[in-house]
Amino acid sequence: MGVSTIDAGMVKNAFLAGAKALEAKKDWINELNVFPVPDGDTGTNMTLTIMAAAREVAELESPTMDELARAISSGSLRGARGNSGVILSQLLRGFTKEIKGNDEITTTILANAMVRGTETAYKAVMKPKEGTILTVAKGMSDKALEMASCTDDIETFAAEVIRHGDYILDQTPEILPVLKQAGVVDSGGQGLMQVVKGAFDGLTGKTGDFSLGSESAPVKPSKRRQEGLQGRI
Repeated sequence: MGVSTIDAGMVKNAFLAGAKALEAKKDWINELNVFPVPDGDTGTNMTLTIMAAAREVAELESPTMDELARAISSGSLRGARGNSGVILSQLLRGFTKEIKGNDEITTTILANAMVRGTETAYKAVMKPKEGTILTVAKGMSDKALEMASCTDDIETFAAEVIRHGDYILDQTPEILPVLKQAGVVDSGGQGLMQVVKGAFDGLTGKTGDFSLGSESAPVKPSKRRQEGLQGRI
């Protein structure tokens, strides 16, 4: 890739690619869902959340960074479903607060945005539980700060952040006994990794299809009543 900045158009494509990557894996993520209760809807809830934002983003033609930030934040907040979806929306809300006001994004801005997203999500949970999506987000944001201090290359930066995110995700069963007992990693953390990996593929040109097909059409919320966080994830 060899670039040190990304503009709003690139961010738009990356976000749409990340949303589609999560949607493609939602059933698999549902199967991993054992915490806080094994209700098998983490992938569905996270997908409903991010697709609400993706539809708003897709409607923007040649958006500014501020327009993108507003669409991602407001769309995900309105579309948030379940605890995992609400946490994802908070990660996105914090992230977008940091990128707005910039014409282009550097590794430093990306790192600060990830840190702010993580802090926003932690604050939204009454009793944060480690071994979950929060732990994965924190691990990636910590690595992002480290990488931003030693490289301005976006691809090098992102590849290392993703590698570390996968490592932290693999550690979640050692942190949360219920995951180890079930032989799975955290479903929310896995969902977050799909978003980040998809966004990276969109950014580097590995995927070039940013359209939202029929499968991405608005979906009715599940019958299960949306729950507040109340210390659960």
